[in-house]
Amino acid sequence: MAEAHRYDVVVVGCGVAGLSAAVAALECGARVAVLERAPVEERGGNTRYTTAAIRMASETEISPDFEDQFALNAGYHLDPSLVAGAAEDYANWPGILKTLSFADPELVSTFASSAPATIAWLKRQGVRFGEIGYYGLTPRSSPRISISGGGLALIEAMAPLAEQRGANFYYETTAQALILDDDGRVTGIKAAAKGNRTIRLAAGAVVLACGGFEGNAEMVAHYLGESGRYLRPVARGGYYNKGEGIRMSLDIGAAPAGDYSEYHAQPIDPRSGATEPLVMIFTQGILVNRMGERFTDEAPGSIDAHYEDITRTIRKQPGGIAWCILDAGVDEIANWQRCVRTDQPPVEAATIDALAQAIGVPAGPLAATVDGYNGACTGGAFDPHSIDGLSTRGINPPKSNWARPIARPPFRAYPIISSNTFTFGGLKVTPSAQVMNTSGEVIPGLYAAGETIGIYYGRYPGATSVLRGAVFGRIAGMHAAGANAPG
Repeated sequence: MAEAHRYDVVVVGCGVAGLSAAVAALECGARVAVLERAPVEERGGNTRYTTAAIRMASETEISPDFEDQFALNAGYHLDPSLVAGAAEDYANWPGILKTLSFADPELVSTFASSAPATIAWLKRQGVRFGEIGYYGLTPRSSPRISISGGGLALIEAMAPLAEQRGANFYYETTAQALILDDDGRVTGIKAAAKGNRTIRLAAGAVVLACGGFEGNAEMVAHYLGESGRYLRPVARGGYYNKGEGIRMSLDIGAAPAGDYSEYHAQPIDPRSGATEPLVMIFTQGILVNRMGERFTDEAPGSIDAHYEDITRTIRKQPGGIAWCILDAGVDEIANWQRCVRTDQPPVEAATIDALAQAIGVPAGPLAATVDGYNGACTGGAFDPHSIDGLSTRGINPPKSNWARPIARPPFRAYPIISSNTFTFGGLKVTPSAQVMNTSGEVIPGLYAAGETIGIYYGRYPGATSVLRGAVFGRIAGMHAAGANAPG
């Protein structure tokens, strides 16, 4: 017989979204359970491993471009006659608009307006904030702060706090299915504990905060296509995110949202097992695929504004891999090493032919690529710390900035693949984090937060995901516990 328990709120997931929901619900007096697939020593999902950058100018002010970035990446070819209805009061939106797969302005506005209060709330829970390091050479395109000590510090502050306040944690336990009553209300969750033992947790509300599906090879192949086979999570926590929260909600008629065919891409060294082994120095060299050919503009602008598009292009190359080729000139750039976070050294050789042999790229095509690129470099003032406009001429693809010949030995190469930091596809929620069905009505008793909600399309508005988890996790926890969600 299945083991059974009863709570006011059951939270699935133990990252920033899940812990924010749990602590917020506990503050409202709710009896709370938290389900976590990982063992206690690895709890926290992606949050545990992130540097936890936050797109805010300070602890009290979002970055100036915060809402603009969502507006620029709101969706694709949206019907203007339908989107015009978003100017009306949200309560009057028709169901087809509420469930439209776009970053709706009501949700984004709630996100932006709630961010400063959420930061203040996290500080009251013992989370601290400060400056963050940077992997680029040119100034950031928008300001950032970060959690001091990264995501791990948040987990180590919030999880014990939830335990002290009475939350029951079920580790090595995987949510499998939502339980509904005859009126269509979510009344609990069925889960598998260690040993594949079935447990049922009855609840007044369920908050799904269990990540995306970057750790599920079947869902990645299904939604991201054939080249999804070349992706891997950027850190260990992503392997625990297998998409059950999304799938079980879709199974009961929840509305999808977010771009299911996209993900947040970061360029990493496939040889490394370190967390976020980034290689961001390709702006100062060239990128070639395993055929020895260039395939993209390596430097259309600042690295933070363009690395995702370039990394997604790498994923589509043969074998899903590219090589960043540099020469000795990189050593003239002060602090270039901060652009490389892999723990593996570059492959190094005295000649381009020797480098080709060392990295398994055909020597003839690589030499021709380098010669063609070098011949297209025009000379002029080089400034690695600003957008210098030093571009190639007469070659396709061009290189728009920092185009210097690759001519001085030793020659170096870093392999780069695309990581799948998190997936974009998720669930459509109201500004109160309530999950909607495909008719635009809320599914009573069901909430979602963090990666499990769908809000991203196109290019990821950097440094918003951790904040998304905290903002909507807190809102979900308060609303699920019967309190008014914060403004």
